[in-house]
Amino acid sequence: MRYYIIAGEASGDLHGSNLVKELKKKDTGAIIRGWGGDRMQQAGTDLVKHYRDLAFMGFTEVIMNLRTILRNLKFCKSDILQFTPDVLILIDYPGFNLRIAEWAKQQGFKVVYYISPQVWAWKENRVKKMKQHIDKMLVILPFEKDYYKNKWQWEVEYVGHPLVEVVESFRMDAGNKQLTIGNMQLATNYPLTSAIRELPIACCLLLIAIVYFFMIPSISSTVIGIFAIRSLLPLRVIHTLFSIRTPICSSSI
Repeated sequence: MRYYIIAGEASGDLHGSNLVKELKKKDTGAIIRGWGGDRMQQAGTDLVKHYRDLAFMGFTEVIMNLRTILRNLKFCKSDILQFTPDVLILIDYPGFNLRIAEWAKQQGFKVVYYISPQVWAWKENRVKKMKQHIDKMLVILPFEKDYYKNKWQWEVEYVGHPLVEVVESFRMDAGNKQLTIGNMQLATNYPLTSAIRELPIACCLLLIAIVYFFMIPSISSTVIGIFAIRSLLPLRVIHTLFSIRTPICSSSI
């Protein structure tokens, strides 16, 4: 199959690279082209544009670079038409990707969106168009599935949060060993994810962020290597992508 992936940020590049690795395992003949970064390129993506060329933050910077943004949109559409992918996969980056999703659906492309925009927090009315233009939405927070189903009558698929898998995979790899961080001895066999599941969503994400951004740099390079080679992407994402080989009925949109 032919896949076109668009990731416009560093986090999207990370998740996209793991997606590419798993796709190539499942589909040895996969041809993957897309927008992203170094990680996606190293994983085997034919990189069209680097996310560094797309990073415009704040209202002023967006206005100053409006012509560049419009040129990027035009070029992206042209490149997709030339590549003619079987599936278009959009990773987060809603300001750009939702516009591409609307256009792509009009052109008859199959659209999968991985990592939902935070519509439950702001600009909720975007869901009306998202339902029309996205064939399959893959969400990473457990409450999002019920949110979309109960409030918008939209069946989306929950595939799990990648950072939760980072913590869990590290705990499993380390076994019962002790880690030394400064003067502290940490037991790695503590059922961390079990405790996390009992916390509210906000506390869960905060705890994961602390572990990911503050504890990891203090651990030896050998341990860091474990994180570098582990795939963060739930296999359910891959299974969903392969399930869309057949047409998706309108009732699921």
